[in-house]
Amino acid sequence: MAKRPVFEEVSDDTASRPMAPTGLIDAAPKGARRAIRLWLMVLFVLVATMIALGGATRLTGSGLSITEWAPVTGALPPGSEADWQAEFEAYKQIPQFTEVNSDMDLAGFKRIYWWEWSHRLLGRLVGLIWAVGFIGFLAARRIPVGWTPRLLTLGALGGLQGAIGWWMVSSGLVEGMTRVASYRLAIHLGLAFLILGLIAWYVTLLSRSEAELLRARRAGEAKLFSMSTGLMHLAFLQILLGALVAGIDAGRQYTGWPTMGGEWIPAAIWDPALGWRNFFENPALVQFIHRMTGYLLAIFAVVVWLRARRSPHPVTRGAFTAMIVMVAMQVGLGIMNVLHASPLPLALTHQLGAVALFTLIIRARHHARYPYETSVRGTSK
Repeated sequence: MAKRPVFEEVSDDTASRPMAPTGLIDAAPKGARRAIRLWLMVLFVLVATMIALGGATRLTGSGLSITEWAPVTGALPPGSEADWQAEFEAYKQIPQFTEVNSDMDLAGFKRIYWWEWSHRLLGRLVGLIWAVGFIGFLAARRIPVGWTPRLLTLGALGGLQGAIGWWMVSSGLVEGMTRVASYRLAIHLGLAFLILGLIAWYVTLLSRSEAELLRARRAGEAKLFSMSTGLMHLAFLQILLGALVAGIDAGRQYTGWPTMGGEWIPAAIWDPALGWRNFFENPALVQFIHRMTGYLLAIFAVVVWLRARRSPHPVTRGAFTAMIVMVAMQVGLGIMNVLHASPLPLALTHQLGAVALFTLIIRARHHARYPYETSVRGTSK
């Protein structure tokens, strides 16, 4: 075997050498994270619009105008005067017409009908966009690993929401009822916010790669994450209480602030004849609890924000600052609604404010768990 000289010029033949494998993680398909995130953002906007439209439907007294649940055929509105008259005749059979709207004519019925029909049509559109997107990504094998159950859960909750919507409406069609049961309204709205919250959380998770999230989690602030989780749950409870207030129009019965009817604790806060139903049917108690929980939520939000100010991550601090600003705005909107007996534009603004606040809390919570890396050169985003 020939000896090689000690000083031998080595040629650069690395280009011809095969690349070493970098591992299964790099070889695995990444999935269409950006496309799925965009799809979820479209669903988020539609669900938020659905919440607002549902609020308008309730405030205009339109929720009982369609007296049957027809998921397929109900997508088409009445096409002739005879069809309209048939729908109107069906509405005339329920207590809301006989006890509240007995002087309504066909033109007035059409006005409330279109609100409820639009609300149901938007629900069908949300379901269609979810189905097309999910099936498309699944067929193309572009769903990231571990995300199929999450996205499927959104569709299942959407289907459940449709069934609960009819369960809610049916409660207002029986003898002695002129509107839907408030607790069913609260469940319906609560599920809508659950779906909205899950979408918001998934959108934030998909904004970065799994590797980035893994690195970020190591720098996460456990205490701040825990506090923001508690704040999120308290905000969700306040949303449910707001639905109870809306369900019995309690917001229009005590229009003073900070007192209620000139009293700090209204005398009508407990009706012995109602018993446990006071918590759902007594306007004084329902509005009082909603107010007190609102104060508690605002105080706790300030505590969480003060804790977030000590975070070493600028983006995290900014997220919690945006949250506390929205808290202040929502408190102001709530007071304005009370003072003006919840007119439609103001009430809808307050409801959309709840959507914004809930989303900002979720966003801040995400940054507490997955902060952006910060170096002397600035924040890495």
